Amino acid sequence: MALLIVLSVVIVIIAIAAITLYNRLVRLKNTAQSSWSDIDVQLKKRFDLIPSLVETVKGYASHEKEVLTRLTEARSMMARATGPADMARSENMLKDTLKSLFAVAEAYPDLKANQNFMQLQQQLSSLEDGIEQARRYYNAVVRDYNTMIESFPSNIVASMFGFQQREFFQLDMPDVERKPVKPDFS
Repeated sequence: MALLIVLSVVIVIIAIAAITLYNRLVRLKNTAQSSWSDIDVQLKKRFDLIPSLVETVKGYASHEKEVLTRLTEARSMMARATGPADMARSENMLKDTLKSLFAVAEAYPDLKANQNFMQLQQQLSSLEDGIEQARRYYNAVVRDYNTMIESFPSNIVASMFGFQQREFFQLDMPDVERKPVKPDFS
């Protein structure tokens, strides 16, 4: 009888531990999904800002079609991107193109002085800061989630219920891309 009681207590302890680990995994998974949504919102805001930027630049630098076309293509690529790795690739292309656009704008003093263009620059700079913060938070949550999936004994619960590691939102060219797009037209 004593053996049955001890065995029952051990089973209850194991069940409580498994439930606790399962709930923690679910909480981390949902937090990772939520933080990815935060990145998506920031990227969508920037995505929506680009047509206004293109139209403003087009009015002053209409013969700079190549840059404007690349920017439109980068925006389209970003719209089709799925998942963190694909999104990071399109993000890098878009950032490169935006840098080219702002370099082109340097040659047009009237454009640099345009109130609408300056306002778009400020919005873009603010969005870049927001994207950077959201990306950092997402990667921290994914790191905790992936660590939980790989650690013992939570890896047993994770494999039983099909929890899978998530991708980090990493930059392709970290040395170059770690800096946000902050145009300076002073």
